[in-house]
Amino acid sequence: MTNAKNIYLVGPMGVGKTTIGKALAKNLTLDFVDSDFEIEQRTGVTISTIFDIEGEDGFRNREIRMVTELAERKGIVDRKSTRLNSSHVKRS
Repeated sequence: MTNAKNIYLVGPMGVGKTTIGKALAKNLTLDFVDSDFEIEQRTGVTISTIFDIEGEDGFRNREIRMVTELAERKGIVDRKSTRLNSSHVKRS
């Protein structure tokens, strides 16, 4: 799916971004990606632990880097926090 566009679901915690994202991805035959899950997999710790050690700024920096990286992929549905916007994502 090299020409596929990405879909980003944005909203506060607990509103159903993951549930809707998984269903949407399945329906559109796209990959579902959870930015928080990807960060946890790479760091080996929970988001809560990152907040405890690095604070919100540290987590948001990680989140910005992850979303920027994911934006390079095509054909994904991604859920992310409400604190990011398009100005945070650098595109090449």
